[in-house]
Parts: sequence; structure tokens; C-alpha cells
Amino acid sequence: MIRPKDSMNREPNIIDYGPKPFILDLEQATKQNKTFRTTIWTGNFMQLTLMCIPVGEDIGLEIHPHLEQFIRIEKGSGLVKMGVRKNDLCFQKNIGDGYAFFIPAGTWHNLINTGESPLKLYSIYAPPQHPKGTVHLTKADAEADEND
Repeated sequence: MIRPKDSMNREPNIIDYGPKPFILDLEQATKQNKTFRTTIWTGNFMQLTLMCIPVGEDIGLEIHPHLEQFIRIEKGSGLVKMGVRKNDLCFQKNIGDGYAFFIPAGTWHNLINTGESPLKLYSIYAPPQHPKGTVHLTKADAEADEND
């Protein structure tokens, strides 16, 4: 569960609860999240992350050769692009609140926030994609982490 901001107005204290049994109000946690990416639960075979994509921004074109991904939009709207080649994202769909989409392993994909408010979503990776406890406050933080 996401805890409220402290008296210094810093981001909430978020931890990764996996692989222990865990229950939360996922819709509420997703809508409260203000980080680009935060792992909430990392197990041996899957991982849950919360994401907040600013207006006009995107997740970033990427591919995961050896894992499947599920994304559900809790708040906002965007454009999903997918394809088997980086330069041919022939599958495109506008999405909004309540939509979910599945990304097969080996598929190039991106999600662009086309709305007027931050895009709030959660993503399930199987197997896990990010180190347990990952928190990226911004996309730039995520890109810097990937380049290390």
C-alpha cells in the first residue's frame, strides 16, 4: 500500500512486498502513484509495477525477448503501438480507463499518453523485468538505470 507523503512533501514510502503474500487496493494504489515506475511486488515468476506517464510522454519503444507483459489503464488515455519490427508498429489502438492489453514476448511496443492528465497504469511482467525494489521517479531515471 502506498503511504501518504511525509511532512517534507517527499514521495510516499513505497516498498516492494514480494515474494510474500500481499493484498492491496490496486486501483487506488495505481491512481495514487506519481512515479514513472515503481515495483510493488516481485516474485520468482512475475512482477507488478505501477506507472505514471506524464501528458505527451511515453513509456519508450522497447522489446522484451523473453517475457510476456500485461498492462491495465486505470486513469487517462493513450495510444498503444505494437509490432514484430521496431520500424513497423502495425498494431495501434487508442485506449482509456479500464482498458488492458497484452504484449507477447518478442514484440516491440510503446504506450503514448495522448490525454490531458497523467496516464496511470499497472504492468505485470512474467518473469520479472526489473530488480526488486526498483523506483524510477522519472523516465530519465529509468533510461539512466537501463544504460548502467
